[in-house]
Amino acid sequence: MQPFSIPVQITLQGSRRRQGRTAFPTSGKKKDTDYSDGDLADVHEKLPSSAGEDRAVLLGFAMMGFSVLMFFLLGTTILKPFMLSTRREESNCTTIHTHIMDDWLDCAFTCGVDCRGQGTFPCLQVFVNLAHSGQKALLHYNEEAVQINSKCFYTPKCHRNRNDLLNNALDIKEFFDHKNGTPFSCFYSPDSQSENVILVKKYDQMVIFHCLFWPSLTLLGGALIVGMVRLTQHLSLLCEKYSTAVRDEVGGKVPYMEQHRFKLWSTGRSKGRVEKS
Repeated sequence: MQPFSIPVQITLQGSRRRQGRTAFPTSGKKKDTDYSDGDLADVHEKLPSSAGEDRAVLLGFAMMGFSVLMFFLLGTTILKPFMLSTRREESNCTTIHTHIMDDWLDCAFTCGVDCRGQGTFPCLQVFVNLAHSGQKALLHYNEEAVQINSKCFYTPKCHRNRNDLLNNALDIKEFFDHKNGTPFSCFYSPDSQSENVILVKKYDQMVIFHCLFWPSLTLLGGALIVGMVRLTQHLSLLCEKYSTAVRDEVGGKVPYMEQHRFKLWSTGRSKGRVEKS
């Protein structure tokens, strides 16, 4: 009976070893597959943004919206009148004479929420000699003064105090009387035969520059903030994918090393049992 017992034991042990070898790789493979599937699912999910990133994106969009609003307001109040205004060039003017018209012009003023009144204001006229053409011209304060009233140098704010209005007109008249014979800068229209000349330009190139520069800077800053936040999130997502790929590679090697180690241990143990038998 002894010669047959040894082969039976060896056969049983070999069968157990084969079952152990088959079971371990299957479980290890399943474990590796589950681990890998879980990581892939995490990678494809979008990384949650922090509260600081959300505030930064909100600030960027708010800046862009504010810049668009600035473009609209400045475009309707300054840029559009500038484009429609007559092109004017700089020249020198010399005061010829100034006087206040005897007939005061009518104007309207408000004295409350539902209170309106009628008043008059003195019309100051300033005649100058235009050095560019040598012709006599009527001087106005700016472009708006020409559009509101082409007869007067300017249109003061209407109110009831007639003495105050007269004193303001006399002060301006005295200022130009002191410049009698002294040339000063003025602006005329070369494309028009009109005798209207203005003292200052309301919409010059510097004003247009500021109207375009600051809204553009705000728009660029908002877009830059949003772009930097999106770039940071994208780089974080790439970093997470790279880390997951490294973990998958390391996780695939460890079960194989454990499997090889167990195989050597099982072979040595089986040989020891055979020798003992």
